[in-house]
Amino acid sequence: METGDLGRRVAEDVAGGGVEGLRRLSGVIEALEGRRTELVEELRRGREATWEEIGRACGMTRQGATRRWAGRLRARSFGVAADAYQHGRPGYPRALVGSVVPREARRVLDLGAGTGKLTGLLVEAGLDVVAVEPDEGMRARLAAAVPKAAVRAGSAERIPLPDGSVDAVVVAQAWHWFDQTAAVPEIARVLAPGGTLALVWNVRDESEPWAAALGVLMHRSTPQRIDTRPALPAPFGAPERLEIRWEHVTTRAGIVDMVASRSYVIALPEDERVRLLADVEQLLATHPDLAGREEIALPYVTRCTRVRLG
Repeated sequence: METGDLGRRVAEDVAGGGVEGLRRLSGVIEALEGRRTELVEELRRGREATWEEIGRACGMTRQGATRRWAGRLRARSFGVAADAYQHGRPGYPRALVGSVVPREARRVLDLGAGTGKLTGLLVEAGLDVVAVEPDEGMRARLAAAVPKAAVRAGSAERIPLPDGSVDAVVVAQAWHWFDQTAAVPEIARVLAPGGTLALVWNVRDESEPWAAALGVLMHRSTPQRIDTRPALPAPFGAPERLEIRWEHVTTRAGIVDMVASRSYVIALPEDERVRLLADVEQLLATHPDLAGREEIALPYVTRCTRVRLG
């Protein structure tokens, strides 16, 4: 039986007719698309198929398959480097909490919470925090690091919370991974009337010569362009912007782990990844600004965009 004929037979068997048939068919389509995505992930992680082969199997071009799944694969890659992420990624300055969460807010959703780098600060501020994270490995570390937070599996596109159930949503270092067409209405759904959404990024301050040299190394194969001052569509209002300059005190090993935890580094072929990390170690050992230091202060700018639900 031809694949197309099989698909039509399954659709007819499932759907029947009417609105209920449409609902059943939509559920099956969603499940099938989920399974197709899982297969693509398995093939790419095991390097069993090229994007060209995946595109042909899905009736797409190589470019179409890459656009559809490559970003998702990178977004879901952090679990394999969760230890490096936890050890190497910076936290956030304490002053940030008062900017991302309004004074009157009580229940807060940390969406795409990772290993809990911001979640802990929110809990320490006395807030009732729900942390939603799609990756199982990251969630396990989050739950261990911030036991007072309610940790749940979920995503920005399918938030496991009731309508109007939180006063604020905070997204730290994750907005660029979301399908914003689906995420914006989902976030608006779970926010109480007048609630706020805050988007946060830590950006390395490369005005320091050694930090600039580190940035050149990190991006020599994969240039990164992330909009850290995004515009938000309706139903959100005009943005408020904030920048906080601070330093993350770490070690050489911590900086190597920070580099190793980047999605584009995780995705590199093994020989390129090993070579990049060796070059980072060499820079940290030989740069004159770092000579003899056991601790290294890596300068950051934390950028925040906060909007209110209209």
